[in-house]
Amino acid sequence: MNTETTFQERLAKHHDELRWLYMELYDNGDMFAELCEQMHTYALARDRELLKLDREREQNPEWFRGNDMLGMMLYIDNFAGNLQGVKEKLDYLSSCNVNCIHLMPFLESPKGRSDGGYAVADFRKVQPELGTMEELFALSKACHKKKINLCMDFVMNHTSEDHEWAKKAREGDGEYMSRYFFYNDPSIPQAYDRTVPQVFPTTAPGNFTYLDEMGYYVMTTFYPYQWDLNYRNPRVFNEMMYNFLYLANQGMDIIRIDAVPYIWKELGTKCRNLLQVHTIVRMMRMIGEIVCPSVLLLGEVVMEPEKVVPYFGTVEKPECHMLYNVTTMATTWHSVATRDVRLLKKQMDIVNGLPKDYLFLNYLRCHDDIGWGLDYATLETWGMREVEHKRFLNQYFTGRFEGSESRGELYNDDPVTQDARFCGTTASMCGVESALYEKDEEKLSAAVTQDLMLHAYMLTQSGIPMLYSGDEIGQVNDYTYKEDETKKEDSRYVHRGKFPWYLAGRNNEKGTLQERIFHGLSKLEQIRRKRNVFRSDAAVYTYDVKDDSILCILRENEEERFIGIFNFSDEARTAWMREEGTFLNLWTGEEMELVDVVVPGHDFVWSSQKKK
Repeated sequence: MNTETTFQERLAKHHDELRWLYMELYDNGDMFAELCEQMHTYALARDRELLKLDREREQNPEWFRGNDMLGMMLYIDNFAGNLQGVKEKLDYLSSCNVNCIHLMPFLESPKGRSDGGYAVADFRKVQPELGTMEELFALSKACHKKKINLCMDFVMNHTSEDHEWAKKAREGDGEYMSRYFFYNDPSIPQAYDRTVPQVFPTTAPGNFTYLDEMGYYVMTTFYPYQWDLNYRNPRVFNEMMYNFLYLANQGMDIIRIDAVPYIWKELGTKCRNLLQVHTIVRMMRMIGEIVCPSVLLLGEVVMEPEKVVPYFGTVEKPECHMLYNVTTMATTWHSVATRDVRLLKKQMDIVNGLPKDYLFLNYLRCHDDIGWGLDYATLETWGMREVEHKRFLNQYFTGRFEGSESRGELYNDDPVTQDARFCGTTASMCGVESALYEKDEEKLSAAVTQDLMLHAYMLTQSGIPMLYSGDEIGQVNDYTYKEDETKKEDSRYVHRGKFPWYLAGRNNEKGTLQERIFHGLSKLEQIRRKRNVFRSDAAVYTYDVKDDSILCILRENEEERFIGIFNFSDEARTAWMREEGTFLNLWTGEEMELVDVVVPGHDFVWSSQKKK
């Protein structure tokens, strides 16, 4: 079947619904016709190998739901200098068992006003120091040869003030001003501010920026140099979809939609999670299925698991293929600090009770800070009040709480509300940094144990596990960002340090920190990959073992029962349980009984029993 015929069949499948949604939102038949023409152009421009991948994945739509998926997030410059460097390091990534690379923002953005690359000045250019679009395409080809998927960020909510549209808008061009939110009457921004929460009340207060030379206010939800796009204008939607398809044609397998809930703005609302957002994401899903069906949509929605569910859509009308499990990540670190897994267990029960069609990405750390958006209504019933508890967590993880070995820095610290977020690498939060500083081998051993326990727990969760580059070798915080004028005000760079290749070279030196973590993780990853009980369609439950410091997770399918036991206390605790028969300890290879199991401090048990 040729490309033209295939495109027409895919378009026919979605045309009526796509047109209905488009007309409901925009009531503009000419713009819809243009969208269809451009989809046709991008479909015919797809590379032959990508067309083949489209067909293969259409025939196997569950391809990303297996137990072999393992991702890694990395900054191109920190990891390997540029795109060519990443291409040269693919063998290393394969040795990490990674088959999905999330390249952190790499599109052109202005120095000093980039928000880590999320202020895009040109959606069709790579930052010059990182390479070119041709090199990105070459990297995608090399990745596909090694069965590695490529993921990138698509920043839909806003552009940089240096974007071509913003420059023309600043010159007073009404066509381009209409692509943003411009008001010369201050009462309108004030009306928005009465209902719209602030994202960064300390570093970027308010939701508008006044442009003195124009005499206008422009909406800037995040930072003054990031201008919110007006999706009420169909030209904005169309042009951003063309950018999406252009990037998909560079060989992307997963496109992460940044800040999804913010896309649609409406006066008198919170400008979050409005119904029109779901219309836009649904149309984007269909556009992808028409032009590039091998490409997945990953939504960044920072809310509790049960509240993000609408962004999956429905079985009949799906939206995102997968979403981040942000809240569980924050609750995991809360559990580390409190030695109390009750809230974590409650949230895992909610996630595990959702339909198996819903796929989450699980991670311990990422490029961003940790915001303590916990379930305080529940925590308060256990005596943990929001303000005091946030203060405790930040004191604990910055190492200012007695008994804490964690190290890191606060982000967006608000002296008035005493609210702040936290920054640090997994290893530094587990105590690796402080143990190395003190040259304390006993503390270092305990930190490595905790690090591996947390990764084992993350690998046990339902969904796709994502590593953060450097975690595989225990990379600690990098404080040199304070010497860089463009970074020193943003403490998130403390966990965005350059990848220490000289330490990665010690991965096979017996007994080194790097060898212990790297080979420990590799062993866990390979166990997970070999056992179908880790597939996303397996049944998953928490298991009450009568100790609030121990999280126990049961996974099972027709062949096997898997029980993982994770001790969040620094002391040995007993998992009070009584399972019949003998289990295989997957970590040690020894047989064991699961009867009142004593688990050392911050350690874990991975056990398996074949069903008769």
